Amino acid sequence: MTTILDEEIKQLVRKRLAEMKDAVVLVHFTQQLECPSCEDSLRLLQSLAKLSDKLTLEVHNFQLEHDAVARYGVDKVPATAVVGNKDYGIRLYGLPSGYEFSVLLEAILLVSTSKSGLSDSVKAKLHLLDSPVHLQVLTTPTCPYCPSAAHLAHRLALESERIKADAIEATQFPELVRRYRVRGVPHIVINETASFSGAIPEEEFVEQLIATVMPTAQAQTGSVR
Repeated sequence: MTTILDEEIKQLVRKRLAEMKDAVVLVHFTQQLECPSCEDSLRLLQSLAKLSDKLTLEVHNFQLEHDAVARYGVDKVPATAVVGNKDYGIRLYGLPSGYEFSVLLEAILLVSTSKSGLSDSVKAKLHLLDSPVHLQVLTTPTCPYCPSAAHLAHRLALESERIKADAIEATQFPELVRRYRVRGVPHIVINETASFSGAIPEEEFVEQLIATVMPTAQAQTGSVR
């Protein structure tokens, strides 16, 4: 997929965006220097925002607009916060090309409907969380399994106010690949202290999350299956 959507893709995207319920704002952070993918990311989002009356693009300069950077907690560019009736902590970093374009679309629909679609047992387990959780899902545009992992992380963030979730296009941030010793994608990092690779079911994902951030509560998860 190029950064300019052709007419065929636009028609398909319009049909998906027609499923939106409430308005969504794409809060985008960019800069002109030292960001090879920033221009293409902005052009893509500008094209996307024209395909629905319920979708708005808000653009900020990452280097100059420090208040906005702090308010949305972004730390690299290009960055996009997907915001609806509230800010659920759903973020995308990098140019959403290839399979990652579907991650952006699903994030928009997720925030617009405000429904996570998670099972009742998973929701119950999320209520055990008593401290902030930062999920980072490193992906690549050619990975067919990555969107499901990124979308699940975003669904968890929508469901729990304690969770914020980033979908990160790994090839655009090689320093993160080195830091987290990524050998395969999707690669999920939890609070900088634990990580695992692969797209796994939501129940298993949440159990790993709870075991990482509050291991003493892991035994409680069995009672909410």
